Amino acid sequence: MAEDEGPGGVVVVGAGPAGLVLGLLLARAGVRVTVLEKHADFLRDFRGDTVHPSTLGMLDDLGLGDRVAALPHSRVVQGAVDTAAGQVVVADLSRLPVRHPYIAMIPQWDLLDLLADAAAAEPTFELRVRHEVTDVVRDGAGRVTGVAYRGPDGPGRLHADLVVACDGRWSAVRRAVGLPSTSVRVPFDVWWVRVPTTRHVGESLVGRVRPGRVAVPIPRQGYLQLAVLGPKGTDATLRARGLDAFRAEVAALVPEVADDVDGIASMDDVKHLDVRVDRLRRWHAPGVLCIGDAAHAMSPVGGVGINLAVQDAVATARLLAPALRRGAVTGPAGDRLLARVRRRRLMPTVVIQSAQRVAHARLIAPALDGRVVAPPRALVRLLRRFPVLTAVPAAAVGIGPRPERVPAWARRR
Repeated sequence: MAEDEGPGGVVVVGAGPAGLVLGLLLARAGVRVTVLEKHADFLRDFRGDTVHPSTLGMLDDLGLGDRVAALPHSRVVQGAVDTAAGQVVVADLSRLPVRHPYIAMIPQWDLLDLLADAAAAEPTFELRVRHEVTDVVRDGAGRVTGVAYRGPDGPGRLHADLVVACDGRWSAVRRAVGLPSTSVRVPFDVWWVRVPTTRHVGESLVGRVRPGRVAVPIPRQGYLQLAVLGPKGTDATLRARGLDAFRAEVAALVPEVADDVDGIASMDDVKHLDVRVDRLRRWHAPGVLCIGDAAHAMSPVGGVGINLAVQDAVATARLLAPALRRGAVTGPAGDRLLARVRRRRLMPTVVIQSAQRVAHARLIAPALDGRVVAPPRALVRLLRRFPVLTAVPAAAVGIGPRPERVPAWARRR
């Protein structure tokens, strides 16, 4: 077994958006940081490609704005819902007083490649791919002092002053440490599928609510990315009905691409997401910290998971970098410092999860039960008479509660 003692520093588990942003920020602070990623590259089928205005501004502050703008992407400017009286715009991001008043739909592998390249320019950063973390390493007092992994050369261990879990809702670190969590019931799952189309799909995200099914078509370059919501636990039933039945359902939900549904080649193209919403009651233990989905699994409603995780990473770097430079993250003082991350990020996590639970109960669950769901008529009249009010939900989604600022020491022109 390879044993890499190292001179301390931080091990970040998971090279997703949160892990790479945290690694980049800590490296710019002069902290030695090693990011471990179990896959060989980033060329995987991600569904979470939404990059919100707050995250786009953060990338600007990191000096990466021009490179991000050059990536292939589409934009979502408005969110709307279908009603009997036509579409009603409920969120208009163009009204936000921000540098990027839109949601950028950027292929996540492109964004991760960009972040990894930027971090690699820092002398204290290292990314190790094909390194799957299997457990944590503890000292005699039970404090986490590193991780065990399987790598290209076999099993090994990597020691560090701090381990940060950014490895998602199925976090190996979270399981190994056994931090307590609270889960809430979610009544639906999501099936993601691409519908290739040459049609202009616009810059609006329009939710489609039909008795028994909900769909959210997301405009992309050359295709429509479609999220189909259905009752939890029905994946086997959906697949048993077959490809033709699924194509017909898509055509009924999104009739403007009805002529393109043959582009769904097989049911293998339909990706199932078991939706979970949970939150750790404590995000840390001695020597280890969980952030992002490893600390709080989010519903796909609002597409805010990536951006909340990135905000966690910015807050973590700002709060911990000075102590990490001094090697002062051990003992009771270090535990109190780790606890500050949760205190800082708990409010936005709770607010967003609470809003998602309201959407589940008031909109999605009734629709899946076959009931007709529509916005209150008074609200529709109000939004149409005073469209400036659509900036409020736009800010809630696009900026979110308690947005974080990039520390001055990490900014670049």
